[in-house]
Amino acid sequence: MLQGLWLLALPAYVRGDAAARLNTDDADKWSTLAHYRSRELPSPFLEIKTQFSTREGIYKRINLAEYSKPIRIPYNTQPGASTPVRVSFVTIPDSSANDEKICFNVGRDLYVYPYKGIRKVGFMRLSVVKYGFSRHASDITRPVDKRMYKGTSPTCHDFNLSTASSDGVALLVGFSEGQIQLIDPIKKELSKLFNEERQIDRTKVTCLRWVPGSKNEFLVSHSSGYMYVYNEELPCGTAPPLYQVVKQGERLTVHSCKTKATRNPVYRWMIGDGNSGCVNEFAFSPCRKYLAVVSQDGFLQVFNFVSMELVGYARSYFGGLLCVCWSPDSRYVVTGGEDDLVTVWSLHEKRTVARGQGHRSWVSVVAFDPFTSLYEDVVSGGDQHCITCYRFGSIGQDTQLCLWDLTDDVLKQPAAKSRTSMIFGATGIPLTSSAVNHTDLSAVSQRLSAVTIDAKEPRKIEKRNFSFGRSSDKNAMKAGVDSSCNSQWIEDPVRLIGSPACPRLDECPLLEPLVCKKVSYERLTALVFKEDCFVVACQDGIISPWARPDRSICSMEML
Repeated sequence: MLQGLWLLALPAYVRGDAAARLNTDDADKWSTLAHYRSRELPSPFLEIKTQFSTREGIYKRINLAEYSKPIRIPYNTQPGASTPVRVSFVTIPDSSANDEKICFNVGRDLYVYPYKGIRKVGFMRLSVVKYGFSRHASDITRPVDKRMYKGTSPTCHDFNLSTASSDGVALLVGFSEGQIQLIDPIKKELSKLFNEERQIDRTKVTCLRWVPGSKNEFLVSHSSGYMYVYNEELPCGTAPPLYQVVKQGERLTVHSCKTKATRNPVYRWMIGDGNSGCVNEFAFSPCRKYLAVVSQDGFLQVFNFVSMELVGYARSYFGGLLCVCWSPDSRYVVTGGEDDLVTVWSLHEKRTVARGQGHRSWVSVVAFDPFTSLYEDVVSGGDQHCITCYRFGSIGQDTQLCLWDLTDDVLKQPAAKSRTSMIFGATGIPLTSSAVNHTDLSAVSQRLSAVTIDAKEPRKIEKRNFSFGRSSDKNAMKAGVDSSCNSQWIEDPVRLIGSPACPRLDECPLLEPLVCKKVSYERLTALVFKEDCFVVACQDGIISPWARPDRSICSMEML
């Protein structure tokens, strides 16, 4: 019994694998921890970082500005514990005090608080020193709105930034049972429920977003692999919808409801042939023209949202893609997933231009930092050239935060024609072959070699349950939709390896993280960059702001 007590100290993402090793190999009980060290996984007993340095200065975690449930409970003991914690922000533009709200879900609960930022934390620290008492910068005992659900859990949420005002804020909430709720956490007068009887789709809501610039339309994706366009002013009907094809193109089929009266959903998007697996996330481009979608079959697909046409696609090295984001100028798309890599895809060149290796487990969230990224056209001597340096971050189930710099040195590399590897350091400077640590590449190559194409005797992949996006007809029936649809574009994923959509590791630049730090004991689930800080959330339900390098804030922190 004592021999297995150390398992309780392991985080959830390694506890199950370690327990399996203990049960299957009694002679190797005490080498399990060494096994994870050999894989270069972060040890669960290492202390988490509260600050780190970059070229612009020191980032510091502000504990007094944290948000969480009023009573903190270990996430594995509360209902809906497997649902990732998500974070949404909204700023009330009509407010003279620049009022801002934060929304997050923990288990089956949903909370909305006033967001005070980190600049008020310095005054809280000053009061501790001057008056001898302590006070949290955010009063977590007094939320603006708190909702507790039974039988279902919130999975995602999004504020409508186009209609936010002092009169009210529209908040969309998606649930694990497929319903979508529209509420106003401030006025508490608005409350609508879509797909209430689950006649449109019976599977979990994986992502939802308000259509940029629209006051009443929003897009919802489900684990069935289908996406639906809703209008909040239309009813959902009392019977299951009957669909008719309104547009069919490469990799996309769009349906509408076959009824006399207009009802929800306005459109149903079917990606591929309907067997692409779960749509894990999607993101609208900042220019509001394009839509990037990542799914469990490992594909990134970019569509023109207005014309409903495929623009380009890419594929992960193996496994599903879990997250996606756009650069602030809508030129690049970054994805992360089960291959432990971050992938950069160019909209203009329609190809993968770089990959980043730094995580030791699945990448759960990627996000660009628009306040640190630099992209502008400079004219000198009659010549016009572009100065580009993007900063983006990623978090994963390995509890690590990585910051990446994407510079012109990487982006201007032509498409590879040979198998000569080129690795770029954190500053974007090419490293020579003698300066490269080939052990990191060999570790990835060994894991990739476990993926076999032989259908007669497939090999297992390190007990990590990678999925390759083949959904059964049973899941389609569960979603309440038919799976008999024609497709004009069915790619063999194996043939894509070595192509611009999925180059080999030695055929595109390989980025190294500028920063890679362990910042939590549990897997990370949310990352949002703001002007004065960035916010990270973990599965425990703790939302932690990290202050940017700023002399005024840092000086107050020293008190």
